[in-house]
Amino acid sequence: MSAGVSSTIGRSPDQSPSVRFLRLAQLRKLRRCEQVAAVCFRVRGSDIEFLLVQTRKGRWIFPKGGAEPGLTHAQAAALEAFEEAGVHGRMEEASFTGYVQRKRGRMRGVTELSVSAHLCEVLRLVPPPELNRNPTWFSAEKAKRRLRKDRAQDHGTDLARVIDRAVTRIQRLRRRPGAAPEAQPGIQSRGTPVPATQEKAARQKARLIAIDSARGTAGRARAASAR
Repeated sequence: MSAGVSSTIGRSPDQSPSVRFLRLAQLRKLRRCEQVAAVCFRVRGSDIEFLLVQTRKGRWIFPKGGAEPGLTHAQAAALEAFEEAGVHGRMEEASFTGYVQRKRGRMRGVTELSVSAHLCEVLRLVPPPELNRNPTWFSAEKAKRRLRKDRAQDHGTDLARVIDRAVTRIQRLRRRPGAAPEAQPGIQSRGTPVPATQEKAARQKARLIAIDSARGTAGRARAASAR
């Protein structure tokens, strides 16, 4: 899990009662709480627009869903982008940011979902397989307002911050086409020697996957799990 859980399975008599212990079933439930989001964008002249979809309750959100067995997080996010918004495009392999979503249930109380956000450049749209999602383009400022609406202040602020970070990254990539971005954590400025490990991290960050390719991988993974 990207958020990580420091827990121990089982317990011995001499261990402190303040330590949190989880059964295997609980650990599996926590793994299912990991989600991915596709932050879909397009550039029109000097303007960056973001594609949001609606939840069943009518709130605006990024195409989002659970991490799937057999898929990388980027492939799972690409699948959500297609299924919820009909997106064909290119997804960054590495997450550029993340956030925590809290859901309240009748039986389990509040559940925290760790969401890994991936940047997706939209090349074209088709009618999405999922109905009533209403994929709609918004300017960055309007997208932030839609994401804040009808949400708790802290959660709305976290979602708006995702848009701000996406804008910064897109602008950086457009200034240096085909190059790994500068100001990533641990990446030094131009003209300064960069260690090989940092260069590798930058290349991984900028690597793109085609959404059609991810859909094919998802189909094979689901077929294998059904056997």
